[in-house]
Amino acid sequence: MKITFMGAGSTVFAKNVLGDVLLTPALNQDLEIALYDIDYSRLEESRMVIDALNKKYNGGRAKIGTYLGVENRKDALRGARFVVNAIQVGLYDPCTIIDFEIPKKYGLRQTIGDTLGIGGIFRGLRTIHVLKDFARDMEEVCPDCYFLNYTNPMAILTGYMQRYTKIKTVGLCHSVQVCTSDLFKGLGLDHSAIGSELIAGINHMGWLLDVRDKNGKDLYPEIRRLAKEKNKEKHENMVRFDYIDKLGYYCTESSEHNAEYNPFYIKSKYPELIDRFNIPLDEYPRRCVNQIEKWQKQKEELLNGGDIEHTRTKEYASRIMEAIVTDTPYKIGGNVLNTGLIDNLPADACVEVPCLVDGGGIHPTHVGRLPVQLAAMNMTNINPQLITIEAAVTGKMEHIYHAAMLEPHTAAELSIDDIIKMCDELYEAHTKAGYPIL
Repeated sequence: MKITFMGAGSTVFAKNVLGDVLLTPALNQDLEIALYDIDYSRLEESRMVIDALNKKYNGGRAKIGTYLGVENRKDALRGARFVVNAIQVGLYDPCTIIDFEIPKKYGLRQTIGDTLGIGGIFRGLRTIHVLKDFARDMEEVCPDCYFLNYTNPMAILTGYMQRYTKIKTVGLCHSVQVCTSDLFKGLGLDHSAIGSELIAGINHMGWLLDVRDKNGKDLYPEIRRLAKEKNKEKHENMVRFDYIDKLGYYCTESSEHNAEYNPFYIKSKYPELIDRFNIPLDEYPRRCVNQIEKWQKQKEELLNGGDIEHTRTKEYASRIMEAIVTDTPYKIGGNVLNTGLIDNLPADACVEVPCLVDGGGIHPTHVGRLPVQLAAMNMTNINPQLITIEAAVTGKMEHIYHAAMLEPHTAAELSIDDIIKMCDELYEAHTKAGYPIL
C-alpha cells in the first residue's frame, strides 16, 4: 500500500501522521511512503525523521521515497491509495506576512488569518491554484485514492476538491475530537462522565449540539452556568464561552480563531473588547516564528544523535486508513459536501458532521436542522467561502471583492472602497512574490 504525503516539509505534522501509520499493524506491512515537497532541505529533514521512526518502530520495513518539485509530483502520487495534504503555499515568509501586514495598513487586525478573514480568503485562493494541478495529476495516476486534506482554509479547499474534481476528498481537523473534553477540563468538570455528544456545523465553527452523561442526563444547563461564571475572570477561552452565553452552544475551534469569524469582538471603535475578551492579535505570525525556532532545536537534537519517540496521536488520518483497509468501522468528524446532511445550510457548503468510515469508504451522517442562530452564524462564514471558491474557478477578480465584502470581520471594519483597494494590493503583492491568486 502506498501513502503519499504532500507538503512533507511540514516535518512535525508528517511525523505525527506517518508515525501513527508506522505504529499501526494493519498499515505498516508492505508499506510504501512517498514524501513530496518543493523545498529540498525541508524534505530531507522529514525523510530523516520518518526513516528514524521506520527503523525504530517498524524494523525498517517500509519503503520511503522522496520526491522533489513539480517535475516529480506525478511519480510521488502514482498508485497511491491515500494522499495526505498538508501543504502551506507561500509559508510564513512571504505570504503570511503579506496577509497580515497589508490589512494592517487599512486598520484591519487579525489573529490567525488561515480560515476566514481576508487572510483566509487569500490563503485559500493561492492554495486552490496549486490544488488544481494536484487534482489533475491524481485523476491521471491515482484516480481511486482518498485525499485527506489537513490544509486550511479547510472548508474552502475541501469544498473546491469535492465540487470541482473527481477525487474522493474529506477534510480533517484537529479540534473535533478534543472539543468536549477540553470544554470539560476548562470548566473543572469530569470529562470521564461524558456519555454521548453530537457535533455538527462547519469547520472551526462546528457546534457541540448535545452532550449527555452515561445515564442520558443533559449536561448543558451546568455547562452554561459554569461558562458564564468562568468569564467573569480573564482566561484563554473567553470568546467561546461568550458564544455559550449569547448563542447557547459551544463551538469546536479556539477563541483566538473564533474572535475573527464574526463582527463582535475585534472592533477598532471598541478597542477595550480586545482586552476584555483576551484576544491575541497577530497570534499566527508569532506562532509561526515560535514553531520555526522550536523545530530548529528539535532538528539539532536529532542530528546530534537524539532518540526520536512517537506515540499514536488522536489525528484521524491513520484511523481512517485502518478502517478502510480492515473494514472496521470508525467514527470521525469529517468535512464533506452538504448532500442533505444539515437541512438549513446550502447544498454547496462544505460541512463538518459525524461520519462512519469502513471498507466502503466515508459515510456522512444526516444531522437535520441546526438551531436557527447557529445556522445563521455558519452562513456568515459560508457565504465568503463559497464566493472564494467561485473566484478561484471563474478567475474573476470581482468575486474576490465580493468574498471580502461579505466576510463579517472585514465588512465590519472597512468601507467597500477600502476593501477593494486592499484586495488589489494583496493580489499584486502575492503575484509579485511568485504566488498567483487566480
